[in-house]
Amino acid sequence: MADYDLAIIGGGLNGVSVARDAAGRGLRVILLEQGDLAAAASSASSRLIHGDLAVLERRAFLRVRAALAERDIWLRIAPHLVRPARFVIPEHSEERPSWLLRTGLLLYDRLASRSRLPASATVDLTHHPIGNALKRPFGTAFEYSDGVVDDSRLVVLNAVDAAERGAVIRTGARCVRADRLDIWRLATIDRGHRQVVTARALVNATGAWTASVAETVLRMPLPSLRAAQMSQIVVRRLFDTDNVYVFQNRDRRLIFASPYERDFTLIGTVGHAFKGDPAAVSMAASEVAYLCDAANRYFRERVEPSDVIRTVSGANMVINPAARDGAMAFDHRRGSAPLLTIFGGDVTTSRLRAEEAVSRLTPFYPMSPRWTAKTPLPGGDFASDKFDDEVERARARWRFLGESEARRLVAAYGTRLKAVLGDAGSRADLGPAFGAELTGAEVRYLMTCEWARFPDDILWRRSKLGLTMLAPDREALAQFMKASA
Repeated sequence: MADYDLAIIGGGLNGVSVARDAAGRGLRVILLEQGDLAAAASSASSRLIHGDLAVLERRAFLRVRAALAERDIWLRIAPHLVRPARFVIPEHSEERPSWLLRTGLLLYDRLASRSRLPASATVDLTHHPIGNALKRPFGTAFEYSDGVVDDSRLVVLNAVDAAERGAVIRTGARCVRADRLDIWRLATIDRGHRQVVTARALVNATGAWTASVAETVLRMPLPSLRAAQMSQIVVRRLFDTDNVYVFQNRDRRLIFASPYERDFTLIGTVGHAFKGDPAAVSMAASEVAYLCDAANRYFRERVEPSDVIRTVSGANMVINPAARDGAMAFDHRRGSAPLLTIFGGDVTTSRLRAEEAVSRLTPFYPMSPRWTAKTPLPGGDFASDKFDDEVERARARWRFLGESEARRLVAAYGTRLKAVLGDAGSRADLGPAFGAELTGAEVRYLMTCEWARFPDDILWRRSKLGLTMLAPDREALAQFMKASA
């Protein structure tokens, strides 16, 4: 008998979503990730939960409808991670005509007909705060509803939920060989120790490593696949509102400028075909300049490449690099254990993609029905319009929390914040401080409950506090984690 029903290689969004879905349906699951959860493309997304206007423009109406339905599911099951936002497209005389934008957004509203989010509207930028950050020639904009998400925390909380439903999550565990018989026999190097794991089925969810894992580990070369790189830049905050700006660029791409971690702006996305090592993805100077130029067409305050605080890049396998489409392939032969390969796709449809992937296995396992569309992620058991109430509740319970800090913590942990802060009556009760907000209590929680092993795991994936933390605090954090391991 195999150790597990399902083994998953890869701890990105696809991998952990499959693990969560399968564990919740009663399967015995193990997930192997060679580094950290969300260490690659899953923490380099555009952070948008949306139907995608660019897809609508290609007349893929059913795909947009499905994505908008998933958007509304995320707002229900992860209200701490996924926040509704009003997106704003300034009208530009050199780009799409105003009648086309109005018509497209009316159709967008119709495709999301059951949504509780506000419908699209026309905005006079000369008399609205949205226009304050924009150049004066822009007098009209079109506003519509979508969502933004903390992508890397979405990955981590899917893994947390999977683990709570019985899945085994192993980070720092690399699968070096997989032998396919009537079951899969996986040789792994788990934090320096060689182990063998057996499973009745296997999922290759290794993202940009999909083809190389298939060839070198599974020894089953896939048809030729292509990789695509996506990149964003982070600059100082350029506007005071919580809106997401959507800019029409000269090449007809849509460029987004989003509020990012309170004090910054995320501008993207630029993409292209990728060749090279997925562990060393970097953004070219020409791409940085491209996004700066796109922003400078609209924002009153100029953005220069020297203003870029951080670049965010990731690569993933795709079927169509222009559309960044993902794919799923299921291979089952008589006498051979099933193999499911899943890669690419956007954040918005990740839950549905995992649900469909696990459903491919129903002929081989008895399992319970689909369930993830109605079950909150950890900490998300509150109404989507009650986020501010949760923040006030946290400030009333832990009176030493400031408004900004409370919002960060609720956005990260939701109703499970007590597991992080416990019964602390003062900041001193939370242990040593690393920078203005990170405490020993939070670090211990992340190490114990969320598989954080190194400072970067905390500073760039479980949070984005690396944007503001100074070098001495980073060093103190590293020493604290080493002593606590």
